[in-house]
Amino acid sequence: MFVARSIKTDHKDLIHDVAYDFYGTRMATCSSDQTVRIWEIESSTGNWHCTASWKAHSGSVWKVTWANPEFGQVISTCSFDRTAAVWEEVVGEGGGGDRGSATHWVKRTTLVDSRTSVTDVKFAPKYLGLILATCSADGFVRIYEAPDVMNLTQWSLQHEISVKVSCSCIAWNPTYPRHYAPMIAVGSDDTTLDTPKVMIYELNENLRRWTKIESLQDITEPVNDLAFAPNLGRSHHMLGIATKDLKIIALEPLKEQEDNMTGSTKLNSRTVAQCTDHNSTVWRVAWNVTGTILASSGDDGCVRLWKGNYLGNWKCISTMRGDGTHAVIEAAPASTGSFGANPANPSGGPTSSRYLKLAAAASQTKDVVWH
Repeated sequence: MFVARSIKTDHKDLIHDVAYDFYGTRMATCSSDQTVRIWEIESSTGNWHCTASWKAHSGSVWKVTWANPEFGQVISTCSFDRTAAVWEEVVGEGGGGDRGSATHWVKRTTLVDSRTSVTDVKFAPKYLGLILATCSADGFVRIYEAPDVMNLTQWSLQHEISVKVSCSCIAWNPTYPRHYAPMIAVGSDDTTLDTPKVMIYELNENLRRWTKIESLQDITEPVNDLAFAPNLGRSHHMLGIATKDLKIIALEPLKEQEDNMTGSTKLNSRTVAQCTDHNSTVWRVAWNVTGTILASSGDDGCVRLWKGNYLGNWKCISTMRGDGTHAVIEAAPASTGSFGANPANPSGGPTSSRYLKLAAAASQTKDVVWH
């Protein structure tokens, strides 16, 4: 059961991004009013209250993201003003007795390498260290590292990836690299027709640089957001993509695994599902912690939850409108894909088959439905 709560944010312009921290008890919002606000939830009432607000940039703030709490209370923002910034919460330097007044956020660094708007910013999975990736409209992905996590004023530019098209969003693959090298997906909002809009890059340990290992030929519409699913045992990666509709892509490493010359992983990409229920542009996607449910939001003013079954067929399991009310879900699956589809039911629609209790099957005179 979902409970919707509205928050009066007091932002004076469009809110472009909302990000929860690792524990889901704090939240950051950013807006075209050039400000960032930090929120905390009251465990007793479930209400959110603002604990900090400040002007972060001299242009619209597009994205905000939290670092892993292992590195402290740290966020990063990016803006139309061509910069990205790293902010750290400092405790005990304010006045007053409550936590909100006893803390404040300090800008630790400003990253100024981009020549155009910085459109997205993401911290790497914690096992890679304190690493930050940014992408820009100038067609570059830049990866920075803080060599000393106790001194966030020092960040060094480790890699600069030339994507050659305007970049709109990036996503790290959170899978622990026991068998896979670090991986980044880059989305583009370039309007050129019939050109791939999602590229997959992998860190080549032999060459110590990022190499492009896949371009998704099926994605030719401008991409607004993308997200890798956490992998808890799949033999392939899952990527949710927000374009004019929602697409879910499976990226399966080939059995030969690596190219002998470059050491790069070879991927086989296939579209698992194409979900059109929003009937409008999809703007954001996010996975749950186990990578089994995908949430999407679109111009229809709804948030939809999608879940796939063991056959690889995906359907909408819940729809919430912008006012917090639930929409009625049709019985038929909202979307299907060919990955693992049931050959006896390729459309993915409901079938008339029923399962019987095997122990009683021999003696039953009528079917007993197995729930």
